[in-house]
Amino acid sequence: MENTVSQRPAKKTDNNANRTEYYVQLTVAIVVGLVGVFIRFVPDVLPSLNQMTFMFSLIANILMIVASIIAFKVVFDILGFGKNKN
Repeated sequence: MENTVSQRPAKKTDNNANRTEYYVQLTVAIVVGLVGVFIRFVPDVLPSLNQMTFMFSLIANILMIVASIIAFKVVFDILGFGKNKN
């Protein structure tokens, strides 16, 4: 009896989720977000900076927004949204 199953070529996928630059960018986003969180609580630790609570909160919020934008951009790049699919 012969083997009637035809051999087919290996399936090629365009899976680029394992690229190192995605992990580096996500790490940068996490670090920026953590810095923002820690900056928010600096006036609580150093009572001499209580007068600048608004400034520290503003800087912390800006850093958190930047980190969120970077993280969403990387995640959407991994998922393949926004790319031209031919």
